[in-house]
Amino acid sequence: MSTIETDPVDPQVEVLSARDVPLGGPRAMTVRRTLPQRARTLIGAWCFVDHYGPDDVAATGGMDVAPHPHIGLQTVSWLFSGEIEHRDSHGVHAFVRPGEVNLMTSGYGICHSEVSTPGTTVLHGVQLWVALPEEHRHTGRDFQHHVPAPVALDGGEARVFLGTLAGDTSPVPTFTPLLGAELTLRPAATITLTVDPAFEHGLLVDQGEVTMAGTALKPAELGYLAPGPTTLPLANTGSTPARLILLGGPPFEERIVMWWNFIGRDHQEIVAAREAWQNASDRFGSVTGYPGDRLPAPVLPGAILTPRGNPPVAQAG
Repeated sequence: MSTIETDPVDPQVEVLSARDVPLGGPRAMTVRRTLPQRARTLIGAWCFVDHYGPDDVAATGGMDVAPHPHIGLQTVSWLFSGEIEHRDSHGVHAFVRPGEVNLMTSGYGICHSEVSTPGTTVLHGVQLWVALPEEHRHTGRDFQHHVPAPVALDGGEARVFLGTLAGDTSPVPTFTPLLGAELTLRPAATITLTVDPAFEHGLLVDQGEVTMAGTALKPAELGYLAPGPTTLPLANTGSTPARLILLGGPPFEERIVMWWNFIGRDHQEIVAAREAWQNASDRFGSVTGYPGDRLPAPVLPGAILTPRGNPPVAQAG
C-alpha cells in the first residue's frame, strides 16, 4: 500500500507501508516487506527491503532458510541483534553480526543458506537486494564483508555500510552508485544530512517516531524522496532513541523482472533460471555444510512475467 503525504512542509515525501510476507519455505519466518510494491519497484538500484524482528527465537525458531538460488542481484545483510550463519556456493562460510555488513554478488548464479545461530536469542535486522545493471548482471560470484566505524552526528551517529555519508566512505565496491547507512537519533534530536542531489532516497524506520523532510514516519514504514535536494532533514519526535536505515542511489532506468529469488529482464530468462535450479545445474553450484535439502523453486504463474520499473521521477523541491 502506498500513500502520498500532504504535509505542507514537503509534500513530495511518499510513504510506503509494509506487508507481512513468509520467508524461507516450510519453516518460514515472517518479514515486513516495503520494497518492491505496486507503487514503487526500486529506490536507486535497491529493489528489495525486508525488515524483521525483534524476533524471540525461543518462541519462533528463528531463521532457517535452506540453500536457494539467486541471479542478477546482490544481497546486503545487516543486523541489529542476533547472528546468522551464511554458507554459499562461492565457498564462503561467514557470520552476519550486528553492525557488520555482508554483501553477496550472485551475477550469473549463486546459492546460499541463512541460519540463525544457536546462541541467538533475539533476531532483528534487514535483508536488502540490489539489482545489477545490464552490463554487470552476469558477473561472477563474490562476497564482501565490512565493519563500518560509527560516525558522530549532531544528535546521533551513522554507520555507513555502502557509499558515502557524513564524511565517511565504505570500501565495499558496488556496480552502481549506492548509499546504505544505519542512523541512530537521540530523543528529540534534529539533524540535517548533506546528500547527493542526483540520488533518490528511502528511509526505513526500525524504531522511533521520526520525520523525513517534515513528513511523519512510523516504525516499519519507508519514506521515499525523489532526486533534487542537497540536504535531508531528519527529526526524532519521540522520547526514545530512533533507529533508521537510509538507502539511496540515482534512479535505476532499466526495467526488471523479479520473481522468487531471481532478477532478470524477461519471462524466458526466469524460466531458464528456474529450470537450471530444479535440475541442479552447475550454474548455481552447491552449498556445503547445510544439514538439509535445498529449497525447490515454486511453480511459475500462468501469466507471462513482464518487466517493471518505477513511474517517471519528478525532482523534489
